Amino acid sequence: MALTSRLALTGPDTTDPEDYLSSSLGIIFPDDVTNQHGDADHGLLYTSPYLPQSLQFSLANVTEEKERHLFSHYLWNSSLMLAELIEAGTLGLDIPWSGLGGEIKDFDVTGLETVELGAGTALPSIMGGLMGSKRVVVTDYPAPEVIKTLKENVLRGVKKKNGVDGRGFFDKEKLAEVGLEVERLWERDCDGGEREWVWDRGVEDISVRKRWLAVGVLRRIRKSE
Repeated sequence: MALTSRLALTGPDTTDPEDYLSSSLGIIFPDDVTNQHGDADHGLLYTSPYLPQSLQFSLANVTEEKERHLFSHYLWNSSLMLAELIEAGTLGLDIPWSGLGGEIKDFDVTGLETVELGAGTALPSIMGGLMGSKRVVVTDYPAPEVIKTLKENVLRGVKKKNGVDGRGFFDKEKLAEVGLEVERLWERDCDGGEREWVWDRGVEDISVRKRWLAVGVLRRIRKSE
């Protein structure tokens, strides 16, 4: 089943020709993949057969150019994929899985404390909370409209007030500062295919590259004895 099959657009009908063109690209170019979803005027409905009810998401109405460049006002395919991996790993579901990224049960969040960096709409965090995480920390860039919408989505999704703070995107040095490192890193596409992750694929066509998402597993740095 396609990665985006759980999503539905909510809100008023649009009369914007650009929106009509955008929504029809998948028909005009069947091999094309839409990798970001939603806008400030339309919400998103996420429906999983394993949740008792659909999750409703709002998108931030950002106006400042510097905030638009953060791209936190979309739901991205990476969020959709991580949410499905958390769900599958926790519930022990049978999904297409090559084993390249370890075992699917590695995504079992039962009883764990989790943190999502650059959460945007917070779908993976909400899924983690619903799947039984002990504690979930949801973060993004401290843009007021982004954080406001982030909080609304979390409160609507899990019906519980939790602290939400801001944190920048991470790199190797930043991870090391908090005692973390990358354990595994690979790529998975919208149809469940997998391949090794590489930093630069050279002249790979953008229509191919956009189909792939990087999946990473972090671990605590082991102290030398």
